[in-house]
Amino acid sequence: MTTRILLIGGHGKVALLTEPLLVEAGHHVTAVIRNPDHEADVEATGATPLVADVQSFDAEQMRNLVSGNDVVIWSAGAGGGDPERTYAVDRDAAIRSMDAAVAAGARRYLMVSYFGAGPDHGVPEDNAFFAYAEAKAAADEHLRSADLDWTILAPSALTLDDGTGMIDTTAEEADSVPRADVAAVIAAAVADDATIGRTIRFNSGETPVAEAISG
Repeated sequence: MTTRILLIGGHGKVALLTEPLLVEAGHHVTAVIRNPDHEADVEATGATPLVADVQSFDAEQMRNLVSGNDVVIWSAGAGGGDPERTYAVDRDAAIRSMDAAVAAGARRYLMVSYFGAGPDHGVPEDNAFFAYAEAKAAADEHLRSADLDWTILAPSALTLDDGTGMIDTTAEEADSVPRADVAAVIAAAVADDATIGRTIRFNSGETPVAEAISG
C-alpha cells in the first residue's frame, strides 16, 4: 500500500532534495507551498504541489489539509527576520498541524528542527535568532506530548556541500551537515519505526544514515 505523505514547506532547499527520495521509495508525496510560481520546481521532483498558506489556516482548514495522509513532515519555516511571522509559522502553524494530524488520524509526524533546539537554547533575547529558537522549542515540546508517532530531526548548521550519506548522531556539540544528508535522514526516518519517539541530533559523520538513526 502506498504511503501518502504531506510535506509542509515543499519548496525549501531540504524539501526539494527530500521529495525525490520519498517518491523513489514509492510514496505519494504532496508538497505544500505558498507561492504558485514554485509549482514547476516541485513537480520536477515527482511530488504533487499544493498551494496553501499554512500561516493563515485555522484548525479546521489545517485538518482538511492533513486529512487523507498517513505521514506529515514539517519542513516549513518563516526564514527568520520578522519575529511575529516566525512565531506565526514556526510555532503556531506547526502546532496547529500537529493537532490536525491527531484529528485526521495521520499518526506519523516528522519535525525538522535544529541541533540546539529546546527551552535551554541559550540564544539571547537581543539576538535575531531568538524568536526562531523560542518558536522551535515550543513546537518541539508540543509534538513530544502529542498523541502521534513523532520523530524530531535536529541537524546542525546546514551546508550546500554534496551529501556523503554518512552522519554522526552521538556528538554533543553542533557542527555542520549537508542539506542532501538531511534529506536522506528524513527519507530514512519515514521508513524506520525505530525513530518513533526520538529526537535525533546529527552532524556529518562516518556512519551510514540508516544505521546511524536506527538507534
